[in-house]
Amino acid sequence: MEIFTIDEVRKTFTNGEVKEEILKGINLSLREGEITALVGASGSGKSTLLTIAAGLQHASDGQVLFEGENLTNMSSEQVRKIRASKFGFIFQFAHLVPFLTVEEQLLLMMEVSESKLKKHEQKKEIDKILKLVDMGHRKKAYPSSLSGGEKQRVAIARAIIHKPKVLFADEPTASLDSKRSKDVMRLIRNLTKTLNITTLIVTHDEEMLSYADHMIQMSDGRILQS
Repeated sequence: MEIFTIDEVRKTFTNGEVKEEILKGINLSLREGEITALVGASGSGKSTLLTIAAGLQHASDGQVLFEGENLTNMSSEQVRKIRASKFGFIFQFAHLVPFLTVEEQLLLMMEVSESKLKKHEQKKEIDKILKLVDMGHRKKAYPSSLSGGEKQRVAIARAIIHKPKVLFADEPTASLDSKRSKDVMRLIRNLTKTLNITTLIVTHDEEMLSYADHMIQMSDGRILQS
């Protein structure tokens, strides 16, 4: 089932008197339980497209539909609430809070997403998610004691702890070596299928494309292949 539709999205940046069109009429649909990978050279527009889809910046034209609702017409507060409750995010670096344990990182995310679960229920959910990402034995650890791969696993757990409908991943393996990159991509794929998440991932690593259901090639603000 299609959950996300990007319809004729354009993005123009203005620098003084110069206008640069970064996205030039993008059309794209995302389905539940599938991974769509955006690939292309630096400057092709793939990260801009991801951030517009995620409501992190506005399109200059076109619309973004999520579950039939037009995010483009919503207020900033309405989009923020959807982002907090229904979207999950993974970036190149884990961006963990240095003074919080693994468990506390996830508790903070549940607070941000305005979880309705009671505290003891939240902790049970955290144990369940940490088991899924094979980090249950590290829940009392601080980020300084974690390896790069472990940090990214915690970041993935944090991104899905509130059971989002959509997972946005911007170069999630770029800071990892080949083995850890494959481990992280296998984990993202397994979670996408197990939890029926819609995943949109930006990557420059062609080896990672084997984990995606669909590949979208972008160049100069346009889709070349899908």
